Amino acid sequence: MGYLKYVRKLYSDSKSMKELAPVLAERKKTLRGEPPIVRVQHPTRPDRARQYGYRAKQGYAIARVKIRAGGLRKKRPSRGRKPAGMGINKITAGKSIQRMAEERAAKKYTNMEVLASYWVYKDGKTHWYEVIMIDPSHPAIKSDKKINWITKATPGRAVRGKTPAGKKGRGQRKKGMGTEKNRPSLGANQRRAK
Repeated sequence: MGYLKYVRKLYSDSKSMKELAPVLAERKKTLRGEPPIVRVQHPTRPDRARQYGYRAKQGYAIARVKIRAGGLRKKRPSRGRKPAGMGINKITAGKSIQRMAEERAAKKYTNMEVLASYWVYKDGKTHWYEVIMIDPSHPAIKSDKKINWITKATPGRAVRGKTPAGKKGRGQRKKGMGTEKNRPSLGANQRRAK
């Protein structure tokens, strides 16, 4: 293993995070001033990017996405409820905000496919994710045996839940006992798995 082992360790335990605190404080100022979706030259967390298949070569790109934190923004009913039956707080969306971030990046960069994404930073009201994207029509991608499967895949991986974050949300990480209602999909089983 190389330096990536040490980068991973920095983010893994609280003692190391204290060492990172001054760097993160500077980074926070930059992140807050950025637009919601911005393309970046290098991954902020190279260990995570490499883990998900990122390579520093043509055809690969990274987009940093800023997205709100917290549960579902639900409107308060105007009339006809007991306060206990309002159903406003503690209600979450059917998919994670990481998946929402991937979908927004895919919507902005329409010629690219989402490979995966990873968490970068959060504060009180915002999360930041970096989304690894691949251009399926790029010659460098077409000629690379490790990744050219993406050129033959059906477009729209992010919106169809085929990324690692999407598979987690659809319950596709596990096989066998206890996952009978997860396949072929949640919808096929009247969403009984969730």
